[in-house]
Amino acid sequence: MTILKHEIKQGKISLSIWTSAIAGLLACCVLIYPEMGNQMDEVTEMFSSMGSFTAAFGMDKLNMGELLGFYGMECGSIIGLGGALFAALIGISSLAKEQKEHTAEFLMSHPVSRVRVLTEKFCAVILQILIMNVMVLLISVLSIIIINESPEWKVLVLLHLAYTIMQIEIAAICFGISAFIRRGGIGAGLGLAAIMYFMNIIANLTDKAEFLKYITPFGYTEGADIITEKNLDTKMILFGTSYAVIAVVIGYVRYCRKDIS
Repeated sequence: MTILKHEIKQGKISLSIWTSAIAGLLACCVLIYPEMGNQMDEVTEMFSSMGSFTAAFGMDKLNMGELLGFYGMECGSIIGLGGALFAALIGISSLAKEQKEHTAEFLMSHPVSRVRVLTEKFCAVILQILIMNVMVLLISVLSIIIINESPEWKVLVLLHLAYTIMQIEIAAICFGISAFIRRGGIGAGLGLAAIMYFMNIIANLTDKAEFLKYITPFGYTEGADIITEKNLDTKMILFGTSYAVIAVVIGYVRYCRKDIS
C-alpha cells in the first residue's frame, strides 16, 4: 500500500483545491436559493419556450421553482463538469507523470511488479474521487439543512451517485490512455472530458444524435431524468462501466509491455 499512500499524499493539495472549489460553489448555489426561489417559476416559464436550447439542458422537465429542480440544473452543472475535469486530470496524469518527471526508473527499480504499481495507482485515483464526492455531498446536505429545506433525499443521493460513477468512468478511460503517453497529456484528458460533456448536449438537441448518450457518461447524469424518474438508467451505466473496464485492461496490457525510457 506504499504506492497508494504516496499517491494520495502527493495529490492532497490538488484534491483539496478541487473539492473546496466544487463544494464551495454548490454551497453558494444552495444558500442563494431562498432569495431566488420566488423568481424561479417565471424563469422556468421563460426557458420552457426556448425550443432546442431548453431540451439541451433538460429545462423542459425541471421545475426551477423547486429545490431539486434548481439543484439539478445549477448545481448539477457545477459538479458534473467540475468533477469530470478533476477525474480526467488525475486519471491522465497517474502513469504519464512517472516518465515526465523521470521517476519511472526509480519506481521500477523497487521489488514490486508493474501490475501492483498499476493497481495501487488506480486505487488511489478512485479513492480521491470518492473522497471528493463524499465531502461535496456532505457540504450540500449541510447547506440544504441551513436553508431549512427538505427535498427527496433519495433523489439527491442518486444525483450524486450518478456523478460519482461518471467521474470514475472518465478517470478509468484517462488512466488507460495514460499508459500510452510519455509526456503529460493533461490537455488530452481535459479535452476528452469537455468533448463528452458537449456530446451529451448534442444528443439532447436532436433525436438523430441520441445514440451519443450511450457513448458519453454524461448521458446517465441528466438531472432532469433522474429527478423525474427517481432512478438511474442502469443500461447506460452498464455501457459506461464496460468502457471503463476495457480502458483499464488495455492500460494494464500496454504498461506491462511498455519500454520505460
